[in-house]
Amino acid sequence: MQLNNITTLIFDLGGVIYDIDIQNGIDNFKKMGFNDADKFIGKFTHTGFFIPWEKGEISPEEFRNEIRKLSINSLTDKQIDEAWCSIMLGIPRERIDLLIELRKKYRLLLLSNTNYIHINISLPEELAKFRLTMDDLFDKCYYSYLMGAVKPNADIFEMMLLDAKVKPEECLFLDDGDKNIVTAKSLGINTYHVTPGQSLDFLK
Repeated sequence: MQLNNITTLIFDLGGVIYDIDIQNGIDNFKKMGFNDADKFIGKFTHTGFFIPWEKGEISPEEFRNEIRKLSINSLTDKQIDEAWCSIMLGIPRERIDLLIELRKKYRLLLLSNTNYIHINISLPEELAKFRLTMDDLFDKCYYSYLMGAVKPNADIFEMMLLDAKVKPEECLFLDDGDKNIVTAKSLGINTYHVTPGQSLDFLK
């Protein structure tokens, strides 16, 4: 891949930087009595109240209460948070090292469909293992729940480009979702479709 004209690398979080297992979260929710979890939680997109959850339109309390409504058991906040966070497996050390190295050459941005619990519980706990924060790895992070928009819709990309003051042709967007790649391409952004477990060392 030619990176000669690229000034900015834009990474997805789950499945690209952070290893995830969606089925793990679904299984844990089902064990707790949220038996229809698989009808709401998808690999790249969700349905039902999980969509406004990732757009920041409902609070963590409202999110947990929606799960309680659908569960056959009485659930605590902690139980719900732990099941939801069990999707997030971890960030390999080599990926951390790669980001630190790449930031010496490129501007690094993050664009993620995500939510309050993963960003304020899972992510800090994982980065604490490396004594780092996201500010140490990225120039700026764009989270769907703070932006009120989600991929693959074009508006979240347009908002990011405008805020970052960067031209689409100067960017390389790395994501594991086909629809997200299609949208980015339609806006003139260079793209790379990341497959599960793939090394990103080619960016060096």
